Amino acid sequence: MICWSFLAVASQGLAQTYQGKQLVKAELLADTNVIVPGEPFTVGLLLRMAPGWHTYWKFSGDAGLPTELNWKLPQGWKIGEIQWPIPLKTIDPGDIETYGYENEVLLMQEITPPPKVDSSTVKLVADASWLVCEKICIPGSATLNLELPISTTSQPANRELFDRYRRLLPQNWPGANVATAEWGRAGSDLRLKVTSETLAKYPAADFFPLPEQATVVGHPTIESRNKNEIVFRIPIESSGKNLSSIAGLVVFSQRSNGEDRAAWQVTSPSIISGSPPAPVRGIFTFLLFGFLGGMILNLMPCVLPVISLKIFGFIQQAGQSRQKILRSGIAFTTGIFAWFVALALLLIALKTVGRDVTWGGFQFTNPYFVLVLSVIVLVFALNLFGVFEISLPQSITGGLLSRTERKDDLGSFFQGVFATVLATPCTAPFLGTALGFAFSQSPAIILAMFIAIAAGMSAPYLLLSAQPAWLRFLPQPGPWMVHVKQFMGFLLLATLLFLLYVLGAQRGLEGAIWASCFLLVISVACWMKGAFVVPTASAAKRGVALVLMLLLMLGSGIYFIGNKFHSANMASAGSRLRGDWQAFTPERLQAELEQGHPVFVDFTAAWCLTCKFNEANVLESADVREAFQRHAIVKLKADWTNGDPVITKLLQQFGRPGVPLYVLYPGKNGEPIVFPELLTKSIVLEKLETVARRVASD
Repeated sequence: MICWSFLAVASQGLAQTYQGKQLVKAELLADTNVIVPGEPFTVGLLLRMAPGWHTYWKFSGDAGLPTELNWKLPQGWKIGEIQWPIPLKTIDPGDIETYGYENEVLLMQEITPPPKVDSSTVKLVADASWLVCEKICIPGSATLNLELPISTTSQPANRELFDRYRRLLPQNWPGANVATAEWGRAGSDLRLKVTSETLAKYPAADFFPLPEQATVVGHPTIESRNKNEIVFRIPIESSGKNLSSIAGLVVFSQRSNGEDRAAWQVTSPSIISGSPPAPVRGIFTFLLFGFLGGMILNLMPCVLPVISLKIFGFIQQAGQSRQKILRSGIAFTTGIFAWFVALALLLIALKTVGRDVTWGGFQFTNPYFVLVLSVIVLVFALNLFGVFEISLPQSITGGLLSRTERKDDLGSFFQGVFATVLATPCTAPFLGTALGFAFSQSPAIILAMFIAIAAGMSAPYLLLSAQPAWLRFLPQPGPWMVHVKQFMGFLLLATLLFLLYVLGAQRGLEGAIWASCFLLVISVACWMKGAFVVPTASAAKRGVALVLMLLLMLGSGIYFIGNKFHSANMASAGSRLRGDWQAFTPERLQAELEQGHPVFVDFTAAWCLTCKFNEANVLESADVREAFQRHAIVKLKADWTNGDPVITKLLQQFGRPGVPLYVLYPGKNGEPIVFPELLTKSIVLEKLETVARRVASD
């Protein structure tokens, strides 16, 4: 047996270094000196961290990433799940709560070899990756191997290490004579009531959640503790379904994060008592907020170009039959509802499969969506300038849409869709609150919320269509309308400039240039359509023009977009910082708060016009800038232009479906102050003064 001990080859420890300092040393170890075919054994990934640095548990909390281990085993070998020791819970400044390990951790897995192994030794190989953090976070990885001989008998190895970490593994839930668990739900919070004499002996008790991928959990707290009964409150901020319970650990020890900590695994509830996620009255209140927010969307700069077109359409219809005006208004309203319902169904589907859902974020954080929208805006603008006419194929116009009225109605429908597409990067008063509530509820409530927003946005046009007498207040049609129509084209070009600015913020200057080249080719194709694909041209001439247009668009799409635009580097958030703003990271926020500095965080995006309005008129005004400097408040900008997942998670924790969000942290121990979506100088100056007095008194 001794000879086998000499033949066993442990993996050489591989070190992760940063600026000459060793942060993590990774090593593979086994609890046996040899492998016996058919008999399971345990291997462990041992991570030794530098003092003050930590890695993460399988649920990392508000920040961080869990360690991953991918094995390359011979055929026929089986590997079990990672056995995670009970983690430590840390609460960093800014109320950032994480679960992880300091100094050292051993992540164990059971390997079962096949009954027959032909070779005399076996090399086990695994790719390990981790994230190690202090004030900054640095990813690490290593390919590790462990070579062990094959024999018929074995002896334990690394016994003290494996025994120590086996004692730190959570235990299964004990019998009813030791502990009982009862789940309940009140609003968006879950409550776990644990009754146990054993648990009552430990002063420190906590609940560590293990949510599913589609569930966002707040910070669990102890709601009450009385003799043998403890009630944990677990806030559910977002979930793909109505939860009545959640997996996790009930952790207990003599002191918080003590070496004697033990845990019981909570996998399924003993008794479930559910209540609706929100009272009916509360639901109708939020639906009213959604309706009001939808109405206010009509005043946002995102949709003004298209709304102007609709008002222009009303002017054209003045003096026409009431039935035709009403039908056009209903078509426009149907377009608004069609897009909002489609958007709601898409968000519900994404939420069901575990994706984070936000208002407009999953669209405008995608540069290709912005590019497609840029093409649509450009084509509409060229149409208004008279470069070409948008017409449907004769096969369609001769059948379903043979009547001019039907074509007008279809145009109104697509105007409604277009207006709603442009509205998605905007938010409005009431809208953020309503959507933040809806995204934490069931699919039915999400759908109802989007229908309420569509109803609010379409209500003014439907009312104007139903009361054509009001149209007499609009000017009469005349030759002046041609010039107004062309002016509307310039408004759409202004929208296009904004979209190109967004592309530049997402893909850098180079990406914006290649996108502009593609748009230039689209303009040429539209000109060819207006010049050569006309009823007076011969069929051959129209055919040649259409083929050339197709080749131009296809070739430029492959070269400018598929090659050049695709390879353009993502623009860094730091490149968009101006003045004394600094780039936001959870670590930088933590570091500033640890030093007692008040911090203002601006959650923004390049495509968010509401954000730009607030920045230009409030945050960058002379009075507010001077107040920031006078009170020594650190300004951090959390840029969500490309959909940063860390920022997405923080938005959800504050109950916001997207940007803008403004949060003022008073210092190390104060509760963060959340501002409304639309800022005013008076609100910001008042809160800055309040925080300054609080910091001075502390």
